Parts: sequence; structure tokens; C-alpha cells
Amino acid sequence: MPRPPSTHRRALRQLYSAAHTVVVALTILLSTGLLVTGLSLPLLHAQQMIFWKSEYSVWTGVVALWHANELALAAILFFFSIIFPFVKLVGLVIIWFWKLPETKRTTLLHWLGLLGKWSMLDVFIVAILIVLVKLGPMAKVEPRVGVYVFTAAILASMLTTMYVDRLAKQAG
Repeated sequence: MPRPPSTHRRALRQLYSAAHTVVVALTILLSTGLLVTGLSLPLLHAQQMIFWKSEYSVWTGVVALWHANELALAAILFFFSIIFPFVKLVGLVIIWFWKLPETKRTTLLHWLGLLGKWSMLDVFIVAILIVLVKLGPMAKVEPRVGVYVFTAAILASMLTTMYVDRLAKQAG
């Protein structure tokens, strides 16, 4: 006797052509590559008067906050900017390539959708920081390429999640 559809274990990729699998795999790889690059590139260049200059990436920002005993801020930035995006990408890999019951896949996609709503939080915070520091008369802050690469990584991840979600709903 066949099991009810919600308990069938199948990978989402099995329900679609190889072309869909290539698109999903490439967008996940692109998102991951952009994320790793965006995390390591400088996000901003800060100059206070003539004597103090510094460039900060997400990682160096987390480390600087940690060394300044701003542990809560360091933890929040680390979680939302580093851990969170990677967990989301791993979730997409699991949804697409692993055999899951439809109910588990739906639940995981639901959680990824909720997480996705917070994905731009860190980009928003960096933008606010730049604006706030630019308002200071003694400091000058300029965005660097890392802001754009990191934003592209988050957007690519969000678009990939939306695409996989749409395919999952069509399959269900």
C-alpha cells in the first residue's frame, strides 16, 4: 500500500529537469562565492581627521567589536551577517538535493522564508552606520566594494530561495 504523499521521501531536484538543477546549483554557488568574497572585502573606509584611517570588512568589524568588549554587538553582527546567510544556503542545498518528506521540505522552506526577511538587516545597518558617521564633522566614511558584493550575495540568496520555493509549491 503506498504511503500518503506527505511522507514520500524525494529530493526536489528529482521532480524537475536537469536544467533546473543546474540553475539552482549555480545560483547557490554564486551566492556562496559572493558571500565569502563580500565578507572578506572592505565594506567601508573610515578616516577621522588626518591621523586615523581604517578599512573594515564584516569579519574585521566583528573582531574589532569583540576586542572593544562590545560582545553583544559582535555576536549579533556575527550571527546575522556570517552564520545566518550560510545556514540559509545550506538549507537550500538540503531542500533541493536531499530526499525529504514534503511536509519537512515545506517547513524548512517556511523557515528560510522567515529568515530571508531578516537577510537585509545587516546591509541596512551598514548603510545607517555610513550615513551616521558621515554626519560627524570630524570623520569621513566611504563605502567600499565589499558593501556591494555583500548586498549582491544577500540578493542572490533571496532570489534563489524564492525560485526554489516556487518550484516546491508547483511540485506540491
